[in-house]
Amino acid sequence: MSDLHIRTPLIESLPLSRIIGSRVWLKIESLQPSGSFKLRGIGRVCSHCVANGARELISSSGGNAGIAVAYSGRKLGVPVTVVVPGSTSSRAIELIRQQNGAVIVHGETWQEAHARAVGMTTAERVCIHPFDDPLLWQGHATLIDEVTDAGVSPDAVVLSVGGGGLLCGVIEGLRSNSLGEVPVLGVETAGAASLAGALAAGKLIELERITSIATSLGAKKVAPQAFEYRLRHEIASLVVSDRQAVDACLRFADDHRVLVEPACGAALAAIYEDAEWLKDKTSILVVVCGGAGVTMEQLRRWEKQLA
Repeated sequence: MSDLHIRTPLIESLPLSRIIGSRVWLKIESLQPSGSFKLRGIGRVCSHCVANGARELISSSGGNAGIAVAYSGRKLGVPVTVVVPGSTSSRAIELIRQQNGAVIVHGETWQEAHARAVGMTTAERVCIHPFDDPLLWQGHATLIDEVTDAGVSPDAVVLSVGGGGLLCGVIEGLRSNSLGEVPVLGVETAGAASLAGALAAGKLIELERITSIATSLGAKKVAPQAFEYRLRHEIASLVVSDRQAVDACLRFADDHRVLVEPACGAALAAIYEDAEWLKDKTSILVVVCGGAGVTMEQLRRWEKQLA
C-alpha cells in the first residue's frame, strides 16, 4: 500500500520567531496535492479500502477531507461521492468536482451530511470518515516522522482542532518518535470549540451548533480518542476569535506568501497573539494545516465583515 501524500517543507519562520521570542518551525501542509494535511491520513485509508475491494468511495465533508477523498479516488481509479452540508463554500465544491468527485449537498451541518453518507454505504461503496479512524491517524503521524527526520525536536506543537484527527495523529507521531513528553496546544475558534468544551467539562460534549466562520473546524463533538489522549499526553487548549484567525491568515500571507483558511489561521493566531502558554517554549512546531477552499478575496470579505 503506497501513500498518496508528499513530504512537505519544514521551515524556520523568522517573522513568527521574532514575535514570540522563540524558534518557530512551520510544517507547510497547505502544499499537499489536495491542499491540506488531510491527504496524509485519508490517502492511506482510501488506499487500504481499495486494496481490500472497495469499488467506490464516499465521504462527508464541507471542505478539505472531501477534496482529499476526491483526489485519492482519482489517483486510485475509483469514483467518489462527497456529501457536503449547505454551509460549504462554492469554492470547496468546485475543487471536489475538479478532482472528478460527485457532490451531494445535504443538511446544514457536517453531522447531517455524515449521516446521509453513512446511509449510502454498501459492501463495495465504503464511507471514509474525515477524522475518526485509527488508520487515518497513522497517516497523519507521518508528519512528525518527517519533522524528526529533519533533525528538529520541538518542545511544543501548535495545531488547529476540528474533529481531532490531526491531534490524534500528531500525538501518535510524537509518541512513536520518543517525543511523548512534548505538549500539544490545540487551537479552536469561538463557535467551534468542542475540544475546549470537553476539557472544561471533563467529558465529551456536543455543541448545540457551529457559529464560527471556520467551518473546517465545525465538528460538534471531537473524536473520543482525541479527548481520551488527555489522560496520557499533555494537551492544552486555546480558543481564538474568528477575527484573530482571519487576521492571522492575512499576516501569514504577507510573511510567507502562503494562503491558508481561518481553520488554519486559528493555530497561527496562537503565535501572532503571543499566547501565554508558549512563553516558556524555545522550539515550537506549528502545523500549517492548509485549506484549499479559500481565496484572498474571501479573506478580505471576512475581514470587513468582522471589523
